[in-house]
Amino acid sequence: MDPWRTAIASTNDQEIRVRGYDITALMERATFSDMVFLLHQGELPTPEKRKLLDSILISVADHGAGAPSCATSRLVASGNRQSLSAAIAAGVLAIGDEHGGAGSLCMEMIDAGIKRAANESLSLEAVAHQVVAECRERAGRIPGLGHRWHSVDPRTAILFNQARQFGLAGDGIRFISALETAVKEKIKPLPINVDGALAAVLHDLGFPPAAGKLMFIIGRVAGLSAEVQEEYQREKAMRIRIPVVYDGVPPRSLE
Repeated sequence: MDPWRTAIASTNDQEIRVRGYDITALMERATFSDMVFLLHQGELPTPEKRKLLDSILISVADHGAGAPSCATSRLVASGNRQSLSAAIAAGVLAIGDEHGGAGSLCMEMIDAGIKRAANESLSLEAVAHQVVAECRERAGRIPGLGHRWHSVDPRTAILFNQARQFGLAGDGIRFISALETAVKEKIKPLPINVDGALAAVLHDLGFPPAAGKLMFIIGRVAGLSAEVQEEYQREKAMRIRIPVVYDGVPPRSLE
């Protein structure tokens, strides 16, 4: 059998290396966000890029016990008092295109929009209007815009301001901002949510589209672990009862 190939980590009986760096040196001099960046990008970040990644991971760590991933973890923890990993994994499995996964979809849209602008010699604003028109034709949703709780997502401005302050804002932020303007003009005001904000920032940091969901997962696991721990410590087993109304056929007989 041919050996597996990896460019991420190597080990022997004396050392562990990640992307060529000795793990003990990283433990002494790097941060967790440095490690996340190194694992995914192959190089350590600048202090400015580290801060941006810190802010992204913090922004998605938790959004209340009612968020789908948090609620799922707590539901499993309520009925399973023995497996932390099962409860946290259940929360991760609840992350999908409509919850936490929109960042990846938004990064794909941003990438495609920027490439279209370059290939067709169009402005980002013109392409943004095209994208909105196309979404309206197929009655599709635009990932990264709108929020069921927030009229303005408070996390977006922080991420964008930091990116601009650090000189790291690029076409990703410009395109999602143009998209927000186009949606406001053609449909209605919809704020850039945290999925759209992290998508734009991660694009400008050079991450591939999958990172939109991956970074959400990395950050949200911190919140899921706290939600599960609280469920175990403060609540009784099987305490979650979901109200259900039956609206099927009335009682009937097999005779």
